Amino acid sequence: MLLALVCVLPVVASYLAFYVWQPDGRTNYGELITPTPLPTAGLQAAADQPPLTAAEFEGRWTLVHAGPAACGEPCLAALHTLRQVRLAQGKEMERVARVWLLTDHAPAAAIPGEDADGLRIARIAADPAWLAALPGAATGAHIYLVDPLGNAMMRFPPAADPKRMVKDLQRLLKYSALGR
Repeated sequence: MLLALVCVLPVVASYLAFYVWQPDGRTNYGELITPTPLPTAGLQAAADQPPLTAAEFEGRWTLVHAGPAACGEPCLAALHTLRQVRLAQGKEMERVARVWLLTDHAPAAAIPGEDADGLRIARIAADPAWLAALPGAATGAHIYLVDPLGNAMMRFPPAADPKRMVKDLQRLLKYSALGR
């Protein structure tokens, strides 16, 4: 009886752990969204920058903030977070790009110098396909992550915690050969 109990106990424990006591935790901070390919149509130029093509999203992980051109305090904080998260990747930061997509036709607000360096700005206001690819983009509350294949695959909550974003991106860069 003792021998049968020793053999059966691990099997019963595994079934209980899998079906009854499932862990609630997850390892990622950002919300995984259904991978949605970004439209292939180029984007209208904004802020004296050249037009942004869909090909520029390929080959690099891209942090995207979409929101109105009148960049208030939450928007400035999001753009600063994009920069900080990219810089925190150290030697892998060249695999990460930053983009601000304007959801209206107003002129882009001035961005502080350091946060503007390397930031691509384009306008998606006239293209509903781009807004559909980034769920909730019209609100300007989220930061999105686009994979090197050009798919929007994750979004971070409003006023996202940069430290937790860094961990998500480090994990993706570590285990992904894409964008090298």
